[in-house]
Amino acid sequence: MKKIALLTSGGDCQSLNATMRGVAKTLYQSSKDIEIYGILEGYKGLIYGNYKKMEPSDFSGILTRGGTIIGTSRQPFKYMQIPDDNGLDKVKAMKATYKKIGLDCLVVMGGNGTHKTANLLREEGLNVVTCPKTIDNDIWGTDMTFGFQSAVDVATTAIDCIHTTAASHGRVFIVEIMGHKVGWMALHAGIAGGADIILIPEIPYSIDKVIHAIHNRTEQGKAFSILAVSEGAISKEDAELSKKDYKKKLKASPYPSISYRIGKEIEEKTGQEIRITVPGHTQRGGNPCPYDRVIATRLGAAAANLILKEKYGYMVALKNDDIVPVPLDEVAGKLKMVDPDSSIIYEAKSLGICFGD
Repeated sequence: MKKIALLTSGGDCQSLNATMRGVAKTLYQSSKDIEIYGILEGYKGLIYGNYKKMEPSDFSGILTRGGTIIGTSRQPFKYMQIPDDNGLDKVKAMKATYKKIGLDCLVVMGGNGTHKTANLLREEGLNVVTCPKTIDNDIWGTDMTFGFQSAVDVATTAIDCIHTTAASHGRVFIVEIMGHKVGWMALHAGIAGGADIILIPEIPYSIDKVIHAIHNRTEQGKAFSILAVSEGAISKEDAELSKKDYKKKLKASPYPSISYRIGKEIEEKTGQEIRITVPGHTQRGGNPCPYDRVIATRLGAAAANLILKEKYGYMVALKNDDIVPVPLDEVAGKLKMVDPDSSIIYEAKSLGICFGD
């Protein structure tokens, strides 16, 4: 009897259920001697022994369903080796839960922090296979993460909807897109939505360059401008600060987010009306798009096949449209950033899109 557990960790996103379905259906097809368990509420469930045995019926009808049927939670990696308030050793507790169930493998779906913890468990001797999940598309070693395209679709729709009202009123609109550390979402949604200015963390901006781009549009007879701003966008001045000083500055800021600061600066220097739209967690919500359903299903099936071959310690990744295993220790702790010198940035600039640099 093979015993496999599924765990979803970190922020939820579209296609977590589709991925679990891919794992389960592949395993059930391979043998009748399969038991699948769901670890409830992410690593929190693994720490405190909160899990349940799943049935084949649990994986029916979930391909198109957003969120995660087994729940999730954020358990930052930096706290994983620090005892909880009651002195519980979290790593020992996770290993104990794994052994209590009698698992042959733990399948983990999550982002960067999740993969750090998964690699820690691998180093502790547990059999682990992971799938790259995040709307940020920032996991090293894979061309695409599931959840990204669905979130981009939501963000793009927000920009699409802004176009008509921006044009009608002749205003400057800022649409704030999720992405604290990387700008993949703002970049893709901005291009897809026809944004005039895109600001991402990897390319520190000059507010004067942003205003110059708006003035250029005004001179061309274009009464409105749309900015797609990553929530992690940073000015050139702030980029020169130490991490500690920048955090201190953010804490003292009167603005709820960078978009409001940018909006105020544009308003003061141009006199134009500024409106800010923050789609927020709608970008994580709703049903997965067809593209995500396909890659999530493929990644889930590939993870199951690794388990059947007893090849552990890997993340399944999408590379050049093939699903390949990537060693976990090569993935953990690395971010896939937008390269400012990449082809997609060059092509966007060729269209006249301003990045504030």
